[in-house]
Amino acid sequence: MQKLEHEPCPFCKKKTLSLTEDEVDIPYFGKCFLFSMQCSSCKYFKSDVEAAERKEPIRYTLEVNSTKDMNIRIVKSSEATIKIPQLKVEVTPGPASEGYITNVEGVLQRFKKQIGQERDNADDDEVREKAKSLLKKFWKVECGDVAVKIVIEDPSGNSAIVSEKAKIEQLK
Repeated sequence: MQKLEHEPCPFCKKKTLSLTEDEVDIPYFGKCFLFSMQCSSCKYFKSDVEAAERKEPIRYTLEVNSTKDMNIRIVKSSEATIKIPQLKVEVTPGPASEGYITNVEGVLQRFKKQIGQERDNADDDEVREKAKSLLKKFWKVECGDVAVKIVIEDPSGNSAIVSEKAKIEQLK
């Protein structure tokens, strides 16, 4: 692991930014580089995961139908889109998109955080009610009461769902 300390933060300009680069070998996936920046003054944080090599575009589909599935490992590159079609939600990559390694529960938590922020910031009662309803559906998924599919589409081929349950196909 390589680490640089006391670098200038791009936001607060103080020399309290730590930069970390680590190389890891992820089972079923291969060699990856983990990058992070963290400022101890303003709490700025950014991280990313990059595969050592570019692969063919790929789509992973996972049927989530039990609490046991919450532990399935997910690797998302910064170029990947994640969808949950039954809940009509998706996250598409943009300029600030980050790669990460998590599990199914972590993916659901990321969606819930965004929906919760939308609920809390909405001026429209209808938007707030839709967000509340969607959060209840996510809770039912986490409890294993509602089955959903998680779909990851990655043009770089550098994402993965590490499970025998996952269906893998080439992305066109």
